[in-house]
Amino acid sequence: MRDEAGFRDFVTARLAKLSGVAYLLVGDHHAAQDLVQSTLVKIARHWDRVSGVGEPEAYVRKALYHEFISSRRLSRRRELPTAEHRDRPALRDEADDAVRRLLMRQALAKLTAKQRAVIVLRFYDDLSEAGIAETLGCSVGTVKSQTHHALRRLRELAPELADLVQEQQEVRR
Repeated sequence: MRDEAGFRDFVTARLAKLSGVAYLLVGDHHAAQDLVQSTLVKIARHWDRVSGVGEPEAYVRKALYHEFISSRRLSRRRELPTAEHRDRPALRDEADDAVRRLLMRQALAKLTAKQRAVIVLRFYDDLSEAGIAETLGCSVGTVKSQTHHALRRLRELAPELADLVQEQQEVRR
């Protein structure tokens, strides 16, 4: 790698954002760190070429999502089913955000890898449908259908999220 300083600068500037996205995808801090690390190791090997493209951040983000989906395919055989989520705990004013984050993490864990990636890209990274399609290497129609199916599945499997959103809107009124 000829531009090692450029790679270091890129990682320093974007590590927090990449780590946040990875955490939303995998739902575990340690696994998120592993995902970011494995992605950046692969990117470092080709940094000279990656930094030459118009938007290296988009390239790295795409690599992160592809690494996530690939790792999910490999780990599917090793995963053990867990018990269903517990009933929503009573909310305290200072705990609302923490409860929402926990419930969202549990809900995202119930989605397929591709559905989770679409939801995170759309609502966390705020990418357009075309941007998501480019990142995931699929059609805009696939993005739309995956988003539709993921949101429907979230409503079915995690109705407590809808309750929390309703409660939050009532408090703000």
